[in-house]
Amino acid sequence: MDTSLLFLVALLLFVATFYMGKKRALTLAGGQSNVRSLNSLPSYYGTITALWCAIPCILLLAVWTIFDDYIIQQIIVQEFPIDIQQMSKSDIGLLLNTVSNLATSSSADPNVEAYIIVAAQRFNNLQWLSQMALNLVFVCVAILFVSYARLRINVKLHARVEVETVFKWFLLMCASLAIFTTAGIILSVLFESIKFFQSVPITEFLFGLDWSPQMAIREDQVGGSGAFGAVPLFAGTMLISLIAMTIAVPAGLMAAIYLSEYASPKVRTVVKPMLEVLAGVPTVVYGFFAALTVAPFIRESGGLFGLSVSSESALAAGLVMGVMIIPFISSLSDDVINAVPQSLRDGSFGLGATQSETIKQVVIPAALPGIVGGVLLAVSRAIGETMIVVMAAGLAANLTANPLESVTTITVQIVTLLVGDQEFNSPKTLSAFALGLMLFVVTLIFNYIALIVVKKYREQYE
Repeated sequence: MDTSLLFLVALLLFVATFYMGKKRALTLAGGQSNVRSLNSLPSYYGTITALWCAIPCILLLAVWTIFDDYIIQQIIVQEFPIDIQQMSKSDIGLLLNTVSNLATSSSADPNVEAYIIVAAQRFNNLQWLSQMALNLVFVCVAILFVSYARLRINVKLHARVEVETVFKWFLLMCASLAIFTTAGIILSVLFESIKFFQSVPITEFLFGLDWSPQMAIREDQVGGSGAFGAVPLFAGTMLISLIAMTIAVPAGLMAAIYLSEYASPKVRTVVKPMLEVLAGVPTVVYGFFAALTVAPFIRESGGLFGLSVSSESALAAGLVMGVMIIPFISSLSDDVINAVPQSLRDGSFGLGATQSETIKQVVIPAALPGIVGGVLLAVSRAIGETMIVVMAAGLAANLTANPLESVTTITVQIVTLLVGDQEFNSPKTLSAFALGLMLFVVTLIFNYIALIVVKKYREQYE
């Protein structure tokens, strides 16, 4: 049996042992009429029996799957000729890929060297042995733990407590998954960024005004000393994000106020879904719209007033990005405004305030923490957008505050630097990780500011 089939067997074993444990508990109790003699309900006995059987089997399959290929590859490498074993890791990796492809293919290339053919045959044999060993160990583990779980069942067993403990640890693992993932992302980006800053001074990266990450591969190659001043990228990102938020925040907030406070239920049921359709449009479609419609319109309109407008401008990208972000702000703000207690509105009306005054003086301040959260999400969305900027604003790293000129952003440069086969030892590629680290720091600062605002106003209105 292959590994996927064994996973299916483990799930079926879980169901079978559940009913076995439940039936045994009822048997020890003397039937359904004497269930009260058990320490826990029969379903808890069945669940703990199933967990004792299925969890070790699934863990065995997971661990075996993770380390199986690595161990087989190490055995294959040890059987390579001595001169092949002394090659670099990348070259050995290519050879292992060749061996794996040859092992899975039905026909052999006559030009392949003999030791690779031998290694491919050995690879197939080791995989077959590994699968047979896994089947045997799986059966043994299943029998062992089924027997152990069955022997543990007795009327005094605290089955409910054990089941709840297992699920508590499972929920804790799920909650910790996001933390470990975030920590892994931070560490991976941080380590690569440290390598970059060993080659390029951090002061040059943070305060340099020129961005040209092209590096010379050979000493006699022309053009490619490399300039890693990221200020033009920071400025371009902030410029486009500012334009987008200038469009999205007022429009989104006003739409949310209208839908929650003024619109009739009939109008709301029609307008709100239509507005949220914008959130489902792919960003590449927005990019096409910006490049083919908005950018030419801005260029032609600017020409009527004697303005020199670039074919790819920050204004075009920012306007379309603002339209894309409107649903994020309007939907979240609408939900937050609707969550404001009606008693606050009634109290304001009772004091003689108009609906407009109530919205400005009561509803908006009470809903401000949620609105700030929605705006923060929108800012993060704007900073991380790539496709619209690539298609509407271009790739030129220009240091300018003129929205009519072409600029680029951090995310666009990260994509550009990592496209294709790249060597992760050059400053050019490592600079992408440094840019990613800066994005993380900026997002962290935005989160900190949002927490301060939320804390301040929650203390005031709760």
